[in-house]
Amino acid sequence: MLCNIKRFLSGATVFLILCFSVNAEKIVFSANKMTGQAGNSNSTTSLSGNAYIKTQSMEIQADEVELSGDDYRYIKASGNVSGKNLDANMEFTCDSLEFDRITKIAELKGNVNLTDVDNDVKAEAQIIIYNQDTEVAVLQIKINLKQKDNVCSGSYAVYYKKTQFLELSGNATVKQKDDLFRAQYITLNMDTQDITLDGNVKGKVTETKETKEAGEAEEGADGTESADETAGTSESDSESVEKSSEISSASGEGSNV
Repeated sequence: MLCNIKRFLSGATVFLILCFSVNAEKIVFSANKMTGQAGNSNSTTSLSGNAYIKTQSMEIQADEVELSGDDYRYIKASGNVSGKNLDANMEFTCDSLEFDRITKIAELKGNVNLTDVDNDVKAEAQIIIYNQDTEVAVLQIKINLKQKDNVCSGSYAVYYKKTQFLELSGNATVKQKDDLFRAQYITLNMDTQDITLDGNVKGKVTETKETKEAGEAEEGADGTESADETAGTSESDSESVEKSSEISSASGEGSNV
């Protein structure tokens, strides 16, 4: 049951504020055109033309927005959708969105871009389902996720915002600067940068000149190389800055990197 309704007209724009006695949540929305019964909490209301809606936890802009269910439980948006999850500080753009105000689950579809502002994580996919209560995002189809020096891709992924943990599967790939890792299943701890590979593991690790020189200095200190050998190594370093080595495992057993 609605406890308060306010309507303002500004040119061709309809602006309304609704407050529900059930959960005391205020909904603000505006658009060029509105159809439906704003005073009936169990009806469907459609907004079109510069549609905007703001709830306690979500802010959405789109070409069209539909509100339905008891106390406008369900929100559907389509056409140039953009917005922000205010509680999670997550920004997004997509072709269409569905949000359940009770379960706090948002389903974004079509050219989805999702940014975790707090952790500087940017994700792209065709479908992303985000649970606001658990702070877990499920990504599907054409996944591309960037964080620090990591560029991750795959067919399916689960991103845990609280623990900064990522699970990748389906032609999973993680690129860390010049290093490349491939496997059927990959997990990545985004805080520690620890990576685990499992199933048909393949990779390419690049050893930089600085890393080689540090190793050679340790060997020299231990007396494991002669002066002539060290000099020869230095000459080799001047000719080649990087050295790449490939790793692979056809057995499908797990590997830690």
